[in-house]
Amino acid sequence: MSLRRAIAEAEGRLAAAGIETARVDAEWLVAHVLGVRRSRLYDADDVDAERLEPLLERREAREPLAYVLGEWGFRRLTLKTDPRALVPRPETETLVERALALIDDLDQPRVLDVGVGSGAIALAIKDEAPRARVTGVDTSSRALGLARENAATLGLDVELRLGGVDAAAEGWDLVVANPPYVTRDALPTLQPELRWEPNEALVGNGFHREIARVAATRTIAFEVADGEARSVAASLADLGYDGIAITRDLSGTERIVEGRSR
Repeated sequence: MSLRRAIAEAEGRLAAAGIETARVDAEWLVAHVLGVRRSRLYDADDVDAERLEPLLERREAREPLAYVLGEWGFRRLTLKTDPRALVPRPETETLVERALALIDDLDQPRVLDVGVGSGAIALAIKDEAPRARVTGVDTSSRALGLARENAATLGLDVELRLGGVDAAAEGWDLVVANPPYVTRDALPTLQPELRWEPNEALVGNGFHREIARVAATRTIAFEVADGEARSVAASLADLGYDGIAITRDLSGTERIVEGRSR
């Protein structure tokens, strides 16, 4: 099948499935089949339709593109992605940016990522701050397995172990987390792709306050849901943190809340 026909047909099918980014997703899938970067896609020739078809069917079923491709970019890293952990999202890159700023003046900062998932946050911090001693904990052994695979592939020395909120009490220079913050009632109203992601990593509330309450740390930083930054900031203030700041992500949404222990 010709390249342009493959893209056009894939785009049409994805659009019919309700995918708003149908053209972009079609290009990603075709580039994956061809083994080329999406930026070099239009230098390629014909497409193997038999190889494209199963990937296209998966995306039509609203499986996240990152799972269909099996990998996803996050800051400077390419991470393996599958249903063992959430898909790394662009807004989370802002959390890494703030984390790096918070440890910039320290020689060998001890950093904890609570709910490490695929390892995106912990591995990105280690990649860009090599002297940091980074630990990631998760209550899911499946997620930890994925994080360990990513760490091994990338050659990044990050401690990864089973654990939850209590790990924040061990004493750190920085605790970071992107905890579950989707309410169970809201889940059915959100995009269908979310049903493919691990429910325990998506659904929950109150984790920001619980982590901040037990944390023994110099600084703390959270990713928060749309519209929740001010309430999380107030919660940090109630718990005795100061230097509280809110950072917007690239879309302009108040996304990151940070504070400093007194």
